[in-house]
Amino acid sequence: MQILEENIVSYFGELSKSEVKSIVSYFKPSLLKKGEFHLEYGRRCEKLSFISSGALRIYRVSDETEVTQWIATNGFMTDLSSWIYQIPSRWNMQALTDVELHTINREDYIKVCKEISNWHEFEKNFIAKCAIYMEERIHNHLSMSAEQRFDFFYESNKELFNQVPLQYIASMLGMTPETLSRIRKAKT
Repeated sequence: MQILEENIVSYFGELSKSEVKSIVSYFKPSLLKKGEFHLEYGRRCEKLSFISSGALRIYRVSDETEVTQWIATNGFMTDLSSWIYQIPSRWNMQALTDVELHTINREDYIKVCKEISNWHEFEKNFIAKCAIYMEERIHNHLSMSAEQRFDFFYESNKELFNQVPLQYIASMLGMTPETLSRIRKAKT
């Protein structure tokens, strides 16, 4: 649970040790087997999860084509718009490997909001970090060549290239599987 505590502080901000312990107590461990869904398109997202190990693919099927938004590992994940606005999810979240999770459900999250007097400030930090992360991804996608996007992603996610189908990585990076293969071949 140490890694969960560290990530809560990293994402949400400086909390007291007792506040962190209280928040962590609401997160329940679970295991998602490879191929199982954490969330399916059209359902409301009722949980915020922390991935301790494994990989989850966030994707959607559009006009008979699957588009991978992200491959999540070691961090928090949720469908933020569905979680906050309680609208149907636009994404599927499916385990690419066995995934160890720590999850807080919506009901317990509301308890945390009431327990910690200035939680709205911490929550604002979390949402801001998510927005900044997405801005950076968009900037990289628009300003980098396919080879640069590959290099950037590969440097921090080498292990994924042996764990998940390459067409998912290609889709996430905005390129065809053939382009990804050509770039990989040129690098080796």
